[in-house]
Amino acid sequence: MTSFVSIDAYVLYLEEFRWKGSRIEIKQTTGVTNQSIQIGFGGGCHWCTEAVFSSLVGVSCVQQGFIRSQPPKDQYSEAVIIQYNEEQISLFKLIEIHLRTHASFSAHSMREKYRSAIYVENDAMAEKCEEVLNELQAGFDEPLVTQVLESVKFKRSSESYIDYYATDPERPFCVTYIEPKLVLLRREYNSFLKSEFKQAEDTAAEDSADKK
Repeated sequence: MTSFVSIDAYVLYLEEFRWKGSRIEIKQTTGVTNQSIQIGFGGGCHWCTEAVFSSLVGVSCVQQGFIRSQPPKDQYSEAVIIQYNEEQISLFKLIEIHLRTHASFSAHSMREKYRSAIYVENDAMAEKCEEVLNELQAGFDEPLVTQVLESVKFKRSSESYIDYYATDPERPFCVTYIEPKLVLLRREYNSFLKSEFKQAEDTAAEDSADKK
């Protein structure tokens, strides 16, 4: 699709990043140390995936880039790595939202570049993700194409593409492709959104009321 930037255009500007385990410690300003779980998600354009997960409570970090797995899934594919607190949002809910915000049942011709996947570091997490996918399949009329894959290596996007929606939500791409996903989240997952995204919904509602 012409709306997406070619992966080849990114490669010149990527810096390599390796995972340091599926759990890392995040020190809060209160001095309390929480366990944050790390996992990767890929679906459509990573600008969209980044915006979706950045809006969710319990998600403390979203890194946009490209992930490759083991052969035959060793081509770099657009994705994000997130860190989340399972006391604030569950793995089940994260996967459910991921499936609902991209074409998780479509095996289209661009699927290697935009691989529908959940990337994990260990077998225990892989098993949990498979169980969640099997449970969520009942909510879809078509078979899900989303795979659980080992994360082998991650390459971070150029700094100029980081926080693509947050830095300018009025971009045509953001309005056309990202905003509809956020509208869905406000409508169906409002309690899982960070306050700034809920405020956007409140403002939109007020603007609509003023026009009536």
